[in-house]
Amino acid sequence: MFENTKLPEGMNPETLEHLMDPKNYGKLENPSCVGVAVDEKTGEYVIFYTQLEGDMIKDAKYATNGCQDTVVIGSMFSEMIIANNIDYAQGAIKKMHEKLGVMSQQQQVCADIVFSAFIASMINYEHKQEGKEEEMHVLKMKESCEGENIHE
Repeated sequence: MFENTKLPEGMNPETLEHLMDPKNYGKLENPSCVGVAVDEKTGEYVIFYTQLEGDMIKDAKYATNGCQDTVVIGSMFSEMIIANNIDYAQGAIKKMHEKLGVMSQQQQVCADIVFSAFIASMINYEHKQEGKEEEMHVLKMKESCEGENIHE
């Protein structure tokens, strides 16, 4: 799609694809579980919607008020886990860290907020399986993308 586009230094074609055309962005109707990760310092959040069939992830969507790094990572991660099982998805977090390579501290927080929202959705699913009524599960981020010296 962007074959003839000159890439910014350090950006790979897959990242550009997800930046220009994010996948799975928006609300999923009737999800099995919903997780939210919140950076209370900045107000940034990611909502992760997951549709499960047994232990298979049939669909996943995310929404955020975060930066473009958060959107790109949400797009890449959701694409990676759809049509795979929960165990694969949990291992995909490590694979995403490897795929993303060296990131700034701010980019790391952007990745972690996406992954934390997914983990929160899995906690929400566990709670529902235990019979607890919980619309969504919320995790508060320990690190903020507005930490000291983060915008060097």
